[in-house]
Amino acid sequence: MHNNTIINTNRSVLALLRGLVPKRPLTADEALRIAELQANRLLEHFQIPSGPVPSEIVSQLPRIRVVREPGLPISGAAHWDGRHWVITLNADEHRLRQRFSLMHEFKHVIDHTTKEFLYHDRRWQTADEQAERVSDYFAACLLMPKRVVKSFWFQPQQSIDGLAERLRVSQTALRYRLDQLGLTERSARCDRRFAPARPLATLAPALAGRRQ
Repeated sequence: MHNNTIINTNRSVLALLRGLVPKRPLTADEALRIAELQANRLLEHFQIPSGPVPSEIVSQLPRIRVVREPGLPISGAAHWDGRHWVITLNADEHRLRQRFSLMHEFKHVIDHTTKEFLYHDRRWQTADEQAERVSDYFAACLLMPKRVVKSFWFQPQQSIDGLAERLRVSQTALRYRLDQLGLTERSARCDRRFAPARPLATLAPALAGRRQ
């Protein structure tokens, strides 16, 4: 994929992804399914069949501006400045962490016009908690697509560090993704912030919780 493909795309990526959200209140499980669908559709739109996923599929979109600032108390944030969606990343964090934060914040941008439908289910979490959880899941699905991870993972002599390097993600993020996909035994020491609020009937557990 070439950068000019991203810059000169004739379709509105945000409109495409927002259009995948049904205009009705969704359950928490449905919000997660929509997040994975949006991630897959974004990869299809830019014809990315394998990893690593280039950060430019977000950073070079029209009306998206990515800035990096040191000393932030959080990993990232997103806001509309009147002309652009500005995604601010913590420059002090590792570049792999910043890649994940970029995709996480982009999900918040996507959700701007549809969050009233996506985060309507308040039985288990607040709307903000649901948004954080689903944005983490979107980032995981985008950077570590199910089909790609499974294909790579079952190759001979595959390892956590080798696959993480191949996908340009942290080993921690990859371990949680492998757990989501049922490819490894979930460690009893896994951070509870990344556990789902409840068992999902149709999805493996999503990355959840507030990012450090």
